Amino acid sequence: MSASPWTQQWQESFKQVDDLLNYLDLSRKNIVVLGQVDAFSLRVPRAFADRMEKGNPDDPLLKQILPLSQELEAVAGFTKDPLAEEKANPLPGLLHKYHGRVLLTLSGACAVHCRYCFRRHFPYKENNPGTKGWEPIFEYLTNHSEVTEVILSGGDPLSVDDSMLENFIQRLETVSSVKYLRIHTRLPVVIPARITEKLLEIFRATRFRVTMVLHSNHANEWDASLELPMQQLKASGVTLLNQAVLLRGVNDAVHSQLDLSYRLFDYGILPYYLHLLDKVSGAAHFDVSKVDAISLMHGMIDVLPGYLVPKLVYEAPHRGSKIPVDLGLDHA
Repeated sequence: MSASPWTQQWQESFKQVDDLLNYLDLSRKNIVVLGQVDAFSLRVPRAFADRMEKGNPDDPLLKQILPLSQELEAVAGFTKDPLAEEKANPLPGLLHKYHGRVLLTLSGACAVHCRYCFRRHFPYKENNPGTKGWEPIFEYLTNHSEVTEVILSGGDPLSVDDSMLENFIQRLETVSSVKYLRIHTRLPVVIPARITEKLLEIFRATRFRVTMVLHSNHANEWDASLELPMQQLKASGVTLLNQAVLLRGVNDAVHSQLDLSYRLFDYGILPYYLHLLDKVSGAAHFDVSKVDAISLMHGMIDVLPGYLVPKLVYEAPHRGSKIPVDLGLDHA
């Protein structure tokens, strides 16, 4: 049986730094890269690499995925488990941190390895429930009727094939207290072909209200290849939102955030969250201070209509929700 177009693209992703640099007409001479010595190795689909500017070592898409020597620097306050998720992990594959909703990791795999990922050190191998681990999860949900929303995250939940996702959703539908399904994914952005007709059928058939929270950080991530998939998702009843991470040197300028909000809306997507960086070891070089982030938000609010302004938030261990950043607008 031949691979589907999206799985074929995934398999053909760049996994060697030199191959990617050669493809982009770049050299190690002006980029101090890690190569493959880091366990969190390079992975980037060609479809995503094709949106990078060749010959530009400062391309904002490249900077998100290229492993740099800075990742080896130990920085105070940056840890392997910045959100203490291991303490909110009652079952393999299940995180219960927030009231009324749980997060499930169907897979530890991602189509692209973002260097700022707060779960880059997460023990996915021990936390991958597999299909055999579904029953304890469904039993947990049945016994916690206060949970009305299931969030599929990861890893990337769309890294599993359509039949597995369909089986999971159909089994989840038997838990009567669950009404909403949310899918956090970057895969449709980096491999638009992931939005298959079968996936759309699954969304059309489910009783759940489905929200897809895409992860995109820069306007350059969006090109014509994403237009049809986004239209198809919306036509299938899926609510589309976007969450971004504020990253130094990538999207920490007002014009970058304005461009992203407008570009998302062009594709029928509303900005949802702009996250301050989770302080995971290896990602300190992306950090933007809260003071600078607030200044950035003031610049956005001055220009954007309210519905295109994402919420600036951060997470902290043992807190029951995302924490909005006080923008001080009442005394600005």
